[in-house]
Amino acid sequence: MKKKVVVGMSGGVDSSVAAYLLKEQGYDVIGVTMQIWQDDATEAAENGCCGISAVDDARRVAGQLDIPYYVMNFKNEFKCNVIDYFVDEYKKGRTPNPCIACNRYVKWESLLKRSLEIGADYIATGHYARIHQLPNGRYTICNSVTARKDQTYALYNLTQEQLSHTLLPIGDYTKDQVREIASKIGITVAKKPDSMEICFIPDNDYAGFIKRETGYTSVPGNFIDVNGNVIGRHQGIIHYTVGQRKGLGLALGKPAFVVAIRPETNEVVIGDNSDVFSPKLYANNLNFMSIPSLEGEMRAKGKIRYSHEGAMCTIRMFDENTLECTFDEPVRAVTPGQALVLYDGDNVLGGGTII
Repeated sequence: MKKKVVVGMSGGVDSSVAAYLLKEQGYDVIGVTMQIWQDDATEAAENGCCGISAVDDARRVAGQLDIPYYVMNFKNEFKCNVIDYFVDEYKKGRTPNPCIACNRYVKWESLLKRSLEIGADYIATGHYARIHQLPNGRYTICNSVTARKDQTYALYNLTQEQLSHTLLPIGDYTKDQVREIASKIGITVAKKPDSMEICFIPDNDYAGFIKRETGYTSVPGNFIDVNGNVIGRHQGIIHYTVGQRKGLGLALGKPAFVVAIRPETNEVVIGDNSDVFSPKLYANNLNFMSIPSLEGEMRAKGKIRYSHEGAMCTIRMFDENTLECTFDEPVRAVTPGQALVLYDGDNVLGGGTII
């Protein structure tokens, strides 16, 4: 009997080719688009990764592949686990990564639950990553064959149960190879461009989104230097992130960078580029993947943002719920709210949220 797999289809080339490859491998494939955010009046509803145009594209591809296709409503799950989290983090002066929360709690937890309920054995997506089962029996996410498109950073917090029911069929392909497959089989979205922005904020105006969504207006406060001297006024902490240089509105006669955000005093600390480098960070909300827990010290490669190439570090448990990560060389712009993702070679060890 064929194994049944539900493929999350965003209407893009990656998930479309994922569905094709799984069908070719003999799986009983069902295509699903998750309606996760927008109401039909927003720009995101038209153009977002799970919006109206995405549904049209995904339905068209499913027809070409001759697989069943459905749209499932995950609006409530998305609002609770992604939108509310995103807004709350920015109001606290942190810089969240909503894609990581969406992957764990919506694309996996919620979609997997519904998929298992309808008799599926697996879910699958078009992420550029691979899954391996290690000799210790644990599952881990591994780097894709193409470093430029690798998406393991955004998947570090998946659970062992989720990984055991997950297929990632395009992790062994480059983006060019995926587009070539799509063109070869005549998929209509073969040349569709990749989406770059956060799906529910297509204009990248985070502060504007938060105000529209909640009515919250960030309160202006002081810019201070690293010595505590007031050097200007800021527009509200939700407008800034650690390492930021542009848009500060300061004329100091030299380049100025955001060093830290202090929500408790409504202050934004400004300094030189050298002030933005840190030798150490701490992370909580930990999820270990290739190992069940961290015992003693361990060497790893740590990534502190999606675009970070990673840096060698030594990790240990600082206390029961907090990990301490000390880098061999200071790293730039350690940003509270972002994820620290740890690697042992190509395997994801685990990670947590930078505090």
